[in-house]
Amino acid sequence: MKKILVINGHPDKESYNYALSNSYIKGALTTKATVKTINIRELNFNLNLEFGYRKRTELEPDLKEAQEKLKWANHIVWVYPIWWGSVPAIMKGFLDRVLLPGFAFQKRQNSLWWDKLFISKTSRIICTLDQPSWYYKWFYGNPNHNAMKKLTLKFIGVKSVKITTIGPIRLSKDKFRTKWLKKVEKLGEKNA
Repeated sequence: MKKILVINGHPDKESYNYALSNSYIKGALTTKATVKTINIRELNFNLNLEFGYRKRTELEPDLKEAQEKLKWANHIVWVYPIWWGSVPAIMKGFLDRVLLPGFAFQKRQNSLWWDKLFISKTSRIICTLDQPSWYYKWFYGNPNHNAMKKLTLKFIGVKSVKITTIGPIRLSKDKFRTKWLKKVEKLGEKNA
């Protein structure tokens, strides 16, 4: 049975990203999957990894609970907008604070290499843009996709990362948005 964690990285609960999250969850709940959620905006935590990895910053209760959900899940769905070519600040802070050495990866002693601790997991990224996805790909080289897929999720061992890019959102019509909500619901039904 699939254990799915849906993480929403948009700071506005009235955003289209929340509608996308809900569509995915709606689809997933029609299957035998179990679904849990994290809405990063609702968590109480300091975004700043104050000392980097030099000194441990105590995790707030919400981040400890987030880590438990991440451990539990075998499929992690990330829903967020791409702002300035990257994730929103609140999501970046979440990644910095939660995907820590000893939890998501382990540095090897006296080595530049590391052990990946999320090797049994898969992931889906659903992100929105204010430009056409083809423009983001061909003119900018998908910087967020590379950062999230290769430098974050693959770094910690997630074996399969699929990406759904939706854009342009700004100035989009209801027909466009409704079409994508249905597509994302289908992804949920497939647990993909």
